[in-house]
Amino acid sequence: MIDATDAAGAAGPPVRDEVDRIVEAWGRVRPDLDVTPLTVLSRVSRLARHLDLARRGAFARHELETWEFDVLSALRRAGAPYRLSPGALLTQTLVTSGTMTNRIDRLAERGLVERQPSPEDRRGVLVQLTGTGLARVDSAFSDLLDVERRLLAVLTEAEHATLATLLRDVVAPFDAP
Repeated sequence: MIDATDAAGAAGPPVRDEVDRIVEAWGRVRPDLDVTPLTVLSRVSRLARHLDLARRGAFARHELETWEFDVLSALRRAGAPYRLSPGALLTQTLVTSGTMTNRIDRLAERGLVERQPSPEDRRGVLVQLTGTGLARVDSAFSDLLDVERRLLAVLTEAEHATLATLLRDVVAPFDAP
């Protein structure tokens, strides 16, 4: 059975969460199975739900949906003049071309992006942030960072760095080309 300990591993009452109760219950009803993966991945899953809610709230305060922030932030990360081809946006946001076309249309209707002819290819277009889009994504990103800092406030700097490294090790194989 897995014992819960507080973040510092110090003496005192152990910190317990819902995952501890779930793991203990499975251990009772299925003692033949090693349920230790639940101690990590169930927490990752629960954290992902909390993070999703926190992010949605941060974006909503800036009148953005999560998908809108994804597209606008991809353009922002491209650097000045904050434009990319629709194909580059597809690669960065992992959606289909039809979905991306719809998203660009909707963002353009809201005045957050505009289509411009590609200087390299007369048939191509580039998607560029407008001034309004740039201001919106910058303010939403600042708010997002504040929200995420609060979520991680229980960790020391060293714990934060360790967790980031460990999660990278788990996620990297999924991101490999």
